[in-house]
This record gives sequence, structure tokens and C-alpha cells, in this order.
Amino acid sequence: MAPADLFDLTGRVAVVTGASSGIGDHMARVLAGAGATVVAAARRADRLEALAAEVPGVHAAACDVTDDDACRALIDGVIADHGRVDVLINNAGRSDAQPAMDEPMEDFRATIELNLNACFLLSQLVARPMRDQGSGSIIGIASVHGIVGSAPNNQAAYAASKAGLVNLTRELALQWVRHGIRVNAIAPGYFETELTEGMIADESGAKWIARNTPLRRPGRLEELDGATLLLASDAGSYITGQTIAVDGGWTAR
Repeated sequence: MAPADLFDLTGRVAVVTGASSGIGDHMARVLAGAGATVVAAARRADRLEALAAEVPGVHAAACDVTDDDACRALIDGVIADHGRVDVLINNAGRSDAQPAMDEPMEDFRATIELNLNACFLLSQLVARPMRDQGSGSIIGIASVHGIVGSAPNNQAAYAASKAGLVNLTRELALQWVRHGIRVNAIAPGYFETELTEGMIADESGAKWIARNTPLRRPGRLEELDGATLLLASDAGSYITGQTIAVDGGWTAR
């Protein structure tokens, strides 16, 4: 097989959550560009429909991933419409930028529910058809703040949820490896998305990111493409249980 063919996703079916903007929107485009049929899931149906109209191979599926029944309906629908699921990217998430001493428990719980609990449920739901077909790749979108703390950018629930996702990745990889299912994560550093646009637009915030990132700048979304295609495709067939930091050197400090 030619090296480029290792990254070919023709005939594969992928589900990407949080696909209405930012990293999720971009990853849906990348997977479709590699030949996959992509089911783009998020709450904002209008954005998904626009994405599907623009990118061949992308199909919109409105879904609130914090609703267990909606998650079940999403995966049941993918199987009914496309017959299989080969790749899941758990990307939907939120932040909680506030001091831990003042954070209401409802905010903490809501962040854990979206960033961690929904990832577990969706992983469980796709693991069953992946087991039956004997293959599959699950990719969690973690964060550098699942590896190191985020203060003075105060995000206790976000950091806890992403750290949980990193170790959930290891555990599911070990449990499901015998079924041919690979489970990995990507830990982005600071990229310009809806979660970070305010911070990056602020001069002091942008300087803080540049000062603390060895490459001295935020990442560009296309700089996630290599890790995404590696983990989604046969190019990563011997990689499981790993979290790949795409962070400009942030976690190497």
C-alpha cells in the first residue's frame, strides 16, 4: 500500500460531535475530504445544514449530546442510514472560566456532563457496532489542560473533565482492543475557536498564549489534520490508548 493510501477513508462512516463550529466543523471537512461519509452532529441544526450543503459527503444530524436518548437516536440513525460506524470523534465541549472557589456546582456538573459523560455514552454506543464489524476508531478531543493545569486561566471543571477523558481513553482502549477498536485522544493547545476567540482577540490574552507556547502563537485548525487522519485511518493501526498533544510545545515546558 502506498503511504498516502494509508490515510484514505473511502467507504468509512464517521460521526463528529460539536460539528457546528470550530474544531468539529473543521474535522468533519477533513474526514470528508479523505473520502469518509461524515455525520455531523450538534445542537445548531442551521449550521449543520449549511455545512452539509457546502461539503459533499457530510450529513447533518441535530443532537444534544447531554440527552442520553438523543445520543442513542443519533447512533441508531447512523447505523440505519449507513449500515456501520467506523470513526467517532467526541468533540462537543464547553468551558467554565471562573475561579473554583466561586463556581456553582451546577456549572461544574454541566461541564462534566458534556465534556466527559457524553463522551463515555457515545463511545459505548458506537463500540457495540464496531465490535460486531471487528474494527473502529474512537477519538476524544481532550486538551492540554487535561495534562497540565490551566490556572491562571481558571477552569477547574474543564481541566477535570479533560483529564478524565485522557484516562477514559486509556481504559476503553484496554477494554476494547480485543474487539479491534482503537481508542485515542488529541489534546489541542490554544486554537482559535468559539471557546478561545475572546481570549485570543484580547491583546493581553494573546500575549499570554504566545509567551507560554514555545512556538509563540496559537495553532491553526489545519495543524490538527495530521493527528486526526492518523488516528482515524489505517495509518494509525498500531496506535491505541494514546493522547497526542498538538500544542506548539505547551506541555513540553
